[in-house]
Amino acid sequence: MKQKTVIMDENAMKRAVTRIAYEILEQNKGAESLCIVGVLSRGVYLAKRIAEKIYELEGTGAEFGELDITPHRDDIKKASTLDRTQIDFDINDKVVVLVDDVIYTGRSIRAAIDALIARGRPKRIQLAVLIDRGHREVPIRPDYVGKNLPTSHEEKVKVMVKEMDSCDSVSIFIPD
Repeated sequence: MKQKTVIMDENAMKRAVTRIAYEILEQNKGAESLCIVGVLSRGVYLAKRIAEKIYELEGTGAEFGELDITPHRDDIKKASTLDRTQIDFDINDKVVVLVDDVIYTGRSIRAAIDALIARGRPKRIQLAVLIDRGHREVPIRPDYVGKNLPTSHEEKVKVMVKEMDSCDSVSIFIPD
């Protein structure tokens, strides 16, 4: 795969995270009963940034957790999958904002919803994504989007975060 173009640099990602945080607060009228849950792996880092921005804006924090969807995926055999979820709070009757880096077919988010429901009954589940590629196979639509990015099926979208990749960026890659 070779890089076709950079879609977002560090500053664009910061602006998108800030905008998403504002939209979450506006939609939910503050941070009360709000939980931010990132989908492993890059969704966790984006979720943490959103949660930090909400704290900065509201002076009160939303609860934060990490969700491993691997045991709930329909494309992975169930043999000995370790669940790395870290949600150390009750999600019952809370507004849970799932955060992921990219939404494409929607299957990962379907698995995330299954994983969340297995842990309790939230009042509401909302979805925030940095990039929406389109091409859904299941009827799932994000509530908060950093950038809509129509792509072909052959293209790959790569989100890089400093915590894992030593830089923040979003790029499109194409086959060689």
